[in-house]
Amino acid sequence: MRRDPAYDGRFFTAVKTTGIYCRPVCPVKQPKRQNVVFYPSAAAAERAGFRPCLRCRPETAPFSAAWNGTQATVSRALKLIEEGALDRAGVEALADRLGIGARHLARLFDRHLGASPGAVARTYRLHRAKRLLRESELRITDIAFQSGFGSIRRFNAAFAALYGRPPSSFRAPRAR
Repeated sequence: MRRDPAYDGRFFTAVKTTGIYCRPVCPVKQPKRQNVVFYPSAAAAERAGFRPCLRCRPETAPFSAAWNGTQATVSRALKLIEEGALDRAGVEALADRLGIGARHLARLFDRHLGASPGAVARTYRLHRAKRLLRESELRITDIAFQSGFGSIRRFNAAFAALYGRPPSSFRAPRAR
């Protein structure tokens, strides 16, 4: 077997005799072919009872979350925020779901996005509300709550702060 970096992260090699799985680029001595099992992911190898190699560190293979670094955490957080995670709970709860602290999450957002998780959530809420104002016939109070705002007052204040005008001014003109 060759140590071809083109295959790094695409499959993992597990050695039956040692109970360890490795990346294809691992510098260890190659095992006998009859002692090797191949797995499509590190999770599959671990599920089969193999431990990760301490030399090649399979958890850092390309295409893994660790390889993507902190950007993967920020991407997961953005997806959860877009789904409304901060509409129902605070930043602490979001950080707990991601397995990190709230302060660390705030630092990651500042580094990668230049904004706090709360500011990102507010922007998502405003965009959601603006779209509903233009495309639906819902009452403005219903739109406020569907967009994730906790109160009408916050809804109106957010529009006034960002756009300098009330939410009703974004309604599409109605055909008579």
